[in-house]
Amino acid sequence: MQKQIPKGKLILIGGAEDKGKSTVLDIESKNKQFEEFEILKGLLPVKKGKRILEIITTASQQPKEVMKTYLRAFKEIGFNHVGFISMENNPEARNPLWIERINNAHAVLFAGGDQFRLSTILGNTDIIDVIMERYYRDPNFTVAGTSAGAMAAASLMIYDGQRNEAMLKDTVKVSSGLGFIDHCIIDTHFVKRGRFGRLVEALLMNPSCIGIGLGEDTALIIRNGNEAECKGSGMVVILDGRDISETNIAYAEPGTPLWAENLRVHLITKGNYFLLHERKFVVSKKYLKKEKIGSKIIAKVKPDKLIIENGKKLPVKKPKKTPKKSVKK
Repeated sequence: MQKQIPKGKLILIGGAEDKGKSTVLDIESKNKQFEEFEILKGLLPVKKGKRILEIITTASQQPKEVMKTYLRAFKEIGFNHVGFISMENNPEARNPLWIERINNAHAVLFAGGDQFRLSTILGNTDIIDVIMERYYRDPNFTVAGTSAGAMAAASLMIYDGQRNEAMLKDTVKVSSGLGFIDHCIIDTHFVKRGRFGRLVEALLMNPSCIGIGLGEDTALIIRNGNEAECKGSGMVVILDGRDISETNIAYAEPGTPLWAENLRVHLITKGNYFLLHERKFVVSKKYLKKEKIGSKIIAKVKPDKLIIENGKKLPVKKPKKTPKKSVKK
C-alpha cells in the first residue's frame, strides 16, 4: 500500500504508564500536573461506533500477567471492552480470526516486552497490513504502542544497546520495525534508564532520522503523521541531527567514544507539540494553529512574494525605482 498522510492516530508511550492502584510512580507525588490514567484514557473511543480495544501481547513472554494488569486498569477507568491477542509465531499472525477482530476494534495497543520478538513475529504479516490500512484510511482508528511496542512502531528500531557513561561505537544494534512511522528512531524508559547515549549512536548511524526518547508515563500523540502532542507526567527528548557539522562515527574504532558537533536537542512536556516533518518545536496548540496557517500560505504563494513571521503575513516592501538618467545625444 502506497503511504500517504495517515488519517488515524498513532500514540507512542514511554512505558510504565499509570495504571491506577496496580502501579506506583515516583513522579506521581512530585509532578503537580500528574493525572491518573491520563495515557490510558487516550485509548478510549471518542465517537459512536466501534468500541473495542485490542491489546497485542506478542512482545511479552508473560502475556497472562499483561492481561491481568490491563484488565484491572481499564476496569478502574470504567471501560470493559478490552480484548487480548497473543501470537507466538509468524503463522499465527495470519489467522483470519485476528484479522476480523482488528477490523472490529477502534484501537490496537502493542504491549511491552521484547521489541525484537515483536517485530520478527509480526513483521510482514497480514495482521500488520490490516492495522496499517486502517491507520491510513480510518480517522477514528488508533494505533498505540508502549515500551517495546512503541520502539517497534517505527521503520527503524533499536533492539539492543548497552547503557554506558560514554557513547561507545558499535554498542547499539538497529533493525527493521513495523513501519507505522518513517524517519524516526524511538527509545523508551528514556530518562529513568539512562538511554541518551544509545539513541544518539543510533541517530549518528542514521542522520536523516529524528530520535524520540520517551519518558515513563509519557506519550506522543501523532496526528496526520506529523503533529506530535506530548501527554503525561514526564518528558520527551527529541534529537535532531540535521545540523551536525562534524562527528567521528564513520572512522572511530569499535569500543571507542563517539563525539558530535551541533546535535540539536528539544525537551517537550505536557501540552507542547513537535512538527516531525518541519522538525520544529511548538509551545502549545494555540501556536500550532499559527504554524499550520503559515505552512498553508507558504505552500500556495511563491517565496519571493511573501514574508511569513509566526504564521502571519507581513507586507513586502517593494524596492524604489530609480529614475533613468537621460543621455544627451
